[in-house]
Amino acid sequence: MVNLSSGRTTDAVRRGALGIALAMPLIATVPARAQGDAPAEQSAPAQQQPAQQPEGAVEVQQPAQEPSGLEEPAQPRVLISEVVIEGIAGHPEQERLELAAYDAMTVRPGSRVTRDQLKTDLDAIYATGWFSDVRIEPINGPLGVQLVVQVVPNPVLTKVELEPADDKIKPEVIEETFSADYGRTLNLNELQLRMKELQAWYAKQGYSLARVSGPSRVSPEGVVQLKLVIGTVAGVEVQFLNKEGETTNDKGQPIKGKTKPWVVSREISIKPGEAFNRNQLEGDIKRLYGTSLFSDVKVTLKPVPAEPGQVTIILGIVEQSTGSLSGGLGYSQSQGVFGQVQLQDSNLFGRAWNLALNLTYGQYGGLANFTFTDPWIKGDKYRTSFRTSIFLSREVPQVFQSQNDGSILTVDDYVNNNSTYAYEIGSSDNPAGRKFDSVADADSQFPEYSWFDYEGDSVALQRVGGNLIFARPLNGGNPYKSVPWNVLVGLNVQNVRPINFAGDTRPYGVPNNNIENGRIPNDQVICIAYSSSSECATENNLAGVRFAATYNKLNDPRNPTSGNFFSFGTEQFISVGENSPTFNRLRASYTQFFPVNWLKIAKGCRPKPGEKADCPQAIGVQLKAGTVLGQLPPYEAFCLGGSNSVRGWYDCDLAVGRSFGEATLEYRFPIISIFAGELFVDAGTDFGSQASVPGQPGNLLNKAGSGFSVGTGVIVTTPVGPLRLEVASQDFTGDWRFNLGVGWKF
Repeated sequence: MVNLSSGRTTDAVRRGALGIALAMPLIATVPARAQGDAPAEQSAPAQQQPAQQPEGAVEVQQPAQEPSGLEEPAQPRVLISEVVIEGIAGHPEQERLELAAYDAMTVRPGSRVTRDQLKTDLDAIYATGWFSDVRIEPINGPLGVQLVVQVVPNPVLTKVELEPADDKIKPEVIEETFSADYGRTLNLNELQLRMKELQAWYAKQGYSLARVSGPSRVSPEGVVQLKLVIGTVAGVEVQFLNKEGETTNDKGQPIKGKTKPWVVSREISIKPGEAFNRNQLEGDIKRLYGTSLFSDVKVTLKPVPAEPGQVTIILGIVEQSTGSLSGGLGYSQSQGVFGQVQLQDSNLFGRAWNLALNLTYGQYGGLANFTFTDPWIKGDKYRTSFRTSIFLSREVPQVFQSQNDGSILTVDDYVNNNSTYAYEIGSSDNPAGRKFDSVADADSQFPEYSWFDYEGDSVALQRVGGNLIFARPLNGGNPYKSVPWNVLVGLNVQNVRPINFAGDTRPYGVPNNNIENGRIPNDQVICIAYSSSSECATENNLAGVRFAATYNKLNDPRNPTSGNFFSFGTEQFISVGENSPTFNRLRASYTQFFPVNWLKIAKGCRPKPGEKADCPQAIGVQLKAGTVLGQLPPYEAFCLGGSNSVRGWYDCDLAVGRSFGEATLEYRFPIISIFAGELFVDAGTDFGSQASVPGQPGNLLNKAGSGFSVGTGVIVTTPVGPLRLEVASQDFTGDWRFNLGVGWKF
């Protein structure tokens, strides 16, 4: 038993007490509430003197008669001679608990108190959180009333458990949250603070509806059980809205959307019965915006009546127009000036199908392409996409072109006169070839002809065919899992016919840069297409199966500053008849970005104290290589040079090879606002494989085969993507090339 007086000693209380306690009404003990209950107070009329009360009795002295009127009678006061704390003798934290109980009380030895004051002190002791039961018992003594405070301390905390158990939280998290209190007497107030920390952890993980309450049970061994309500999803409902956000039209009828509801709900990874997670839902909403079908998505959580903790996710969808007719003009080295018209519906039948017709007609070619795309085959758990297209194109392949060293032209017949020269320009040996009025015309640099004037005989290819492509991420059957690996399998079938600009078949090609007195050497007459005989074929049938895989760990797909990207592809063509080649094309590339902070030109690279830096700059390295095995048509050879290759050369001007390798080192840095800069070094080689391309078009046009370039550029960020304006040299010579491109090189 511990006696506490005003001086914390029993003797002091006895010396200062007045012997009038027996004349005062008796103040009885107030039993403490059980854990989690309100304070309990029992009362009964006082029928005997205090000395005659049985030990431990609970009694409150009441006035003999209740006074009438609105005012309550004043409660009698008694003199407290001594305060004694009992129930914690031998406890390992005895002193701490004694002080906690005594400091919570306002009653001190020498105080005159009422019954309500004792009840207030009882609640205050309990509110300290250290005790599971508190009782106050007054005992009359010779010097006054002695208060005996009986306390039952909480057990020593040994473990905290959640009910029901939750596999979303690791045991280490619970251990870290409560471990500071393990081995100490359980304090309910401190436990509540730890519970708030645990609930904050759930909120940080996205479980914003989670609630941790309790304790629902405390065992004598110190095991505390907390109640967890995680918050679950009862269902997902799709509601279409107009542009004003209303659910009904002017007639009060519900807004009807074009999109099938399952197209919306399949993008939501949270399923009925699963825990609600705000972070997960935000990712789902991003996927909905990524479909480009909706201009706005509003989310509402609707509680389910009579089902506490359950909500229904209401998705308010505002559709945007998915049908479009667009057109424009452009320029490229390979196509010259061209115009384009596209008719498209990206939400055909409300199933997110994309159907498009693209018509392009330019100075050096034309294209009609009809495509159908299903971005996610319905019911497929792997999120497999499907794409098919049918196309008709006529193009001038850069394989047979050179910016400064002439081009290869077409003729429709080959007359072998058993001499060194197969053709004499303007002679009867070449009746259907290109017509020249004189040898002088032949010796001159041939004028440029385009698709608009059909007199030209530049090499052109007509391709008619189609393809099928299936692609999917390697997500293990979880369509919402973000994974770096993606694979693609496709089938490509096409008929290729060498023609001139008038559309006439032209199987033979001759260079215009090595004409001697109007005559072309026999060994410089080449077949435009692959031929299985000595005669040049008038067409090729290509049938190929393609497989490709990509690994993407870039931190930003538009302007990466860290991470890497790897791609590998192989395409096997098989023979389907005469003049149908069999060959395999292999290609691979690897890109790596290293973040740096060298130039600090942009304001975001010089943040003020407390501000976050906005300075995306990096060193990028890209390596590419490829080769073709088997019967190679000349027009399927690899091209080196151009805005996406070695930038000091024009498109395909560096090499036309059976194999190739390229490397680029590039430094990117922000300048101001929408402008960024770059410094780069490119290098490429055909590994000496130009000679193994049938007809050797690269050698005939004097293409270097290998080279490097250094350059710089400015990138402008626009709504349609980055635009590049670059200048690069050829092998440190004075020959500089300006380049205008769309998007970063890699």
